[in-house]
Amino acid sequence: MNFHTPKVSIKPIAGALGAEISGVDLSRSMNEDLLSEIKSALWEYKVLFFRDQDLTPEQHITFGRQIGPPQSDLFVKSHDKYPELIELLKEADDTGYNFGGSWHSDTSYLEAPSMGVALYARELPPYGGDTTWTNMEMVYQNLSPAMQNMLNGLQAEHVAHGLKQQLKIRKGDYAISFNNADEIRIEVKHPVVRTHPETGNKSLFINPAYTYRFEDMTEEESKPLIDFLCQFAIRPAFTCRFKWEPGSLALWDNRNTMHFAINDYEGHRRLMHRYTIAGEKPEYGV
Repeated sequence: MNFHTPKVSIKPIAGALGAEISGVDLSRSMNEDLLSEIKSALWEYKVLFFRDQDLTPEQHITFGRQIGPPQSDLFVKSHDKYPELIELLKEADDTGYNFGGSWHSDTSYLEAPSMGVALYARELPPYGGDTTWTNMEMVYQNLSPAMQNMLNGLQAEHVAHGLKQQLKIRKGDYAISFNNADEIRIEVKHPVVRTHPETGNKSLFINPAYTYRFEDMTEEESKPLIDFLCQFAIRPAFTCRFKWEPGSLALWDNRNTMHFAINDYEGHRRLMHRYTIAGEKPEYGV
């Protein structure tokens, strides 16, 4: 499916998800027609890529607000000057842990996880630092009918506890990004299969970073199935991969995707600004 206006074109980059948009200047406020077109494309492709953007932090925030209100993070501190943004910085001499360097769905440990993210590239390494996404609607659709029936209506527990300790972040390894939140523990239950509020499509809603166990089951009983589903979900046919350039912005739907930031640029600086879009409580609809 391709969307076209006299100035805008939207071109898929992979069979599973992802599309590049050209002809849009995100430094300008969008009119209702353009905003509706962008949102329709987001529901269709799950992640959109805008290249060659020249955004101030204020313009980045204005664009994000047109998609939805901002959401703060209990574990990651906000930008010192712009509280709606998170600064994700890895210096050239930082080693080890890479922020976002595991498959995950953002803030799935909250009662109302984030709806999405608008991530903007400010400084990039000369190579590496790509991000990959996977289409969790497609993942659910490719499970067997028996597996779908078993998962429908099932609840899973998501937990975040002392993220700095959990990730074993050493000095210099993105520690500047995190609040002193070692004692915070958040645990919620969400449907394993959630229904998208805009499209009505069903998607698998678990991830290896935060999903702990199924409701009324032990961790030992839950782990083999969670591991299988999470490995099944990242098969290449369900994914897309984006090579960042300075001025690139990615906008994605966090409700039906997982993503992974690839850490293959040691010795180089990478600076990103993230606007997190507030979401709603996941629901399962027949």
